[in-house]
Amino acid sequence: MSEQTLKDTAFAPSRNLSKGMIARQPIVNGLQQIIGYELFNRSRSPYDHNMSSDATLIFAALTHAGEEDLVGTKLMFVNCTHEGLTGEHLELLPADKVVLEIPPLGHAAIHEVTARLPTLLALKEQGFHLAFNHTVLESEYSAWLPLADYIKLDLSALAPAQLTVLVKFASRHSRAELIAEKVESALQHDLGQRLGIELFQGFWFARPTVMQTRLLTPSQQSIIQLLTLVREQASTDAIEEVLKKDAALAFNLLRLINSASFGAHHEITSFKQAVMLLGMNKLFRWAAMLLTAAREGGPPPAVGQTAVIRGRLMELLAKHSLTQTDTDLAFICGMFSMLDRMLNMPLPAALALIPVSEAVSAALLRHEGILGELLILTQACESQDLDQFDRSADSLELQHDDINQAHLQALSWTECLSN
Repeated sequence: MSEQTLKDTAFAPSRNLSKGMIARQPIVNGLQQIIGYELFNRSRSPYDHNMSSDATLIFAALTHAGEEDLVGTKLMFVNCTHEGLTGEHLELLPADKVVLEIPPLGHAAIHEVTARLPTLLALKEQGFHLAFNHTVLESEYSAWLPLADYIKLDLSALAPAQLTVLVKFASRHSRAELIAEKVESALQHDLGQRLGIELFQGFWFARPTVMQTRLLTPSQQSIIQLLTLVREQASTDAIEEVLKKDAALAFNLLRLINSASFGAHHEITSFKQAVMLLGMNKLFRWAAMLLTAAREGGPPPAVGQTAVIRGRLMELLAKHSLTQTDTDLAFICGMFSMLDRMLNMPLPAALALIPVSEAVSAALLRHEGILGELLILTQACESQDLDQFDRSADSLELQHDDINQAHLQALSWTECLSN
């Protein structure tokens, strides 16, 4: 890629940067402290709510690449379809931090309620919190009531007399916390407090905030290749090779494994560590969810390809003088050197989304250290800056023929993406 082409793409959004609209509304306690957020997928019509939209919303919450987390360490309230409650995407969620909002069954016969009970019991066993609306207090749903951690009472639909009866019944027959939702006035808030309701949600406190999510979507070919390797129980090294060929795939994995919701005890900075920590089963679930969320598309965009070439070239050059660990860091440095263009945000903000070693950070932000010099050399190869090429080659004590050979190998290796 020429220097001019790189400059032209510097502030252009990457073609695999997918943007969606997710609304979040806080749920507060009596002191108006936020205890959680309910998430809504505003990229789709409410009538398109299905298992696929459930997975897409969860994927966005886990890997959103914006400067502000969607929920941080607060509880995440997620509206679910009954179809989505059996989806494998739920296995990726930190169950203890997620509240699944279970919809009523309409005019359901008791046997339908009973038939769905094992699914709800399994979710509770996994550690998920369950929330229901006030219909769970009806006799038809008596089998579900003991499972309720939260019961939401719609103040726009319930008259004060009805609300009073339901609150008393819930207090006697359930241990669930009550949430007054659609609270739109001080009078409604005061009524809820007088009845002993301790959690609130509605316009009186905050309207839903619409946030534009940034999602780096890998190529479908890379995702399918990853799924195939996982199904075949391939080695960690083989899986790492796939991650190294798609910058978006690698970014999403590190973003997931280091997210506040995943709860890793220390920062994970290598692809191999991430794969081993996630495990084959969850890796497969994650890749399947990526495939659901990925856009239709052909080969990786030019920016993503350039990032992979940089990573591979820096890795090959590093092998001349660095340890295996530092060689791995060289690849990560090169691949993530274009995160600013991929995410359409300044590089310091992009790097703040994932943990990188101090050596990689210094190289990317200030061109310091041997990794910084390798990055400068790699950029000189791209732009055909012969003077800089000579200076960097001399500084690194690398032969021109070795550099050119490594560059050709990096181009050839990356070309395998489209095969």
